[in-house]
Order: sequence, then C-alpha cells, then structure tokens
Amino acid sequence: MSVTISPSAITVASVDWDHPAAAALRNAMTAEMSAVYGDRSVPPGVLNVESDAVRWTGLACDATGRAVGHAALRTRGQDIELKRMFVESGCRGMGVAQALLDATHQAARDMGYTTVILQTGDRQPDAVRLYERNGYRHIPVFAPYDQIFYSICMAKDLLATLN
Repeated sequence: MSVTISPSAITVASVDWDHPAAAALRNAMTAEMSAVYGDRSVPPGVLNVESDAVRWTGLACDATGRAVGHAALRTRGQDIELKRMFVESGCRGMGVAQALLDATHQAARDMGYTTVILQTGDRQPDAVRLYERNGYRHIPVFAPYDQIFYSICMAKDLLATLN
C-alpha cells in the first residue's frame, strides 16, 4: 500500500522513551538493521541505549496520528547524541526524517546543547546524505563505536545554523 504524506502534515511530539509507539519503531529499526548488517558482528552492548541517559524522544506522526518515525537524544559527555533515528520504510522520502531532525535540533538547543553528534554505518548512504544536507560534518569515530569497523560518525554545530 502506498502512502502519501505532506511534510506539513507531519507532527513531532516529545514522548517518553518507553512510549509503546516509540518502542515499536525502535524494534522495527532493530529488525531492519539486523538485515542490513546481519553479516557483521558488533561487540555486545556497544549499541545499547540506557533509558536513563535519554534526554528527549521524538515521535513523528502523520495527519491521522499514526507514528511513522522516531528519534532520540542522549547525553554523551558535553555533547548530545542523536540515537535511533528511524522512519518507516513506506514513509521515506516524504519529509518525515527532515521533520524529525528539525525537532531534534530544536530540542537539543532548548536543553542548551551546541553540538549534536551521531553514529551511522557504511551501508546507510541515504542517512549519511540526509545528515550532510543538514550541516553535519564527518568526525573521527568516537568510543564505543570505534569497536565497529564500519562506523561513520558525524557532528553538527547548532550555533552555525538555525536548522
């Protein structure tokens, strides 16, 4: 089934990390990433997100209120890290990821952070392009992702842009 979404019809709400729709989207992301990277091993615990470190969770919903995307921010030293950015496969290319990024950047600014960092993988070129279009620059791979040979780490200076 094809779904058409207007970017103006996307809303991003702040929810609890354990919100059922947020958890369901993270589970869908885990399943998809397991298929994408299933032939590569990751040391135990490296990709875990401890709920007590999560400062913000965003849930993107379409005009009907159906959850179609997820993103979270967790503390990482003096920076804040974008985690679990995910858009349902049938809703990609429709502005959901951009709405999530915009909300994520605003949430980080509202909490007083000046830099957002993230990790993605080499088999996610669409994600890398999205981040680059939004002002992220490649940075050295930081711990614990240095244990994953295919990691790509990026950062965005929130003071340099308004998005």
